[in-house]
Amino acid sequence: MNRKSLQNIDDIKLLVDTFYGRIQNNKLLGPIFNEKIQDRWPSHMNTMYSFWNTVLFSEIGYSGSPFPKHASLPITKEHFDEWTLLFKKVVTELFEGEKADEAIWRAERMAEMFNFKIESIRSSGFPPIV
Repeated sequence: MNRKSLQNIDDIKLLVDTFYGRIQNNKLLGPIFNEKIQDRWPSHMNTMYSFWNTVLFSEIGYSGSPFPKHASLPITKEHFDEWTLLFKKVVTELFEGEKADEAIWRAERMAEMFNFKIESIRSSGFPPIV
């Protein structure tokens, strides 16, 4: 497949569909995502389209705070590393250029931030403020 620049919502949909297709079948991540999302995958995908379209193209569409939904999941740095690896693989297989690089950079920062916050919450012994 020829790589192209990441330019619009159709590209976001391809990225998100490909990425979450792999997540669902991943031995480490699939069980966690499938348990949490269950039969709400279409809704989750629409949310992810809006999220990435807002993050990468500043298009109004996503509002909310993604962290609280992740705060109580049974996940560790190993999960975030796997998530990041899969995301980077999908982006680099499908896309190239500035927006592809930005998508990877933003995903890495989100994974680092979420992992840090979850580890901080767990080590404090206090419930998360969400």
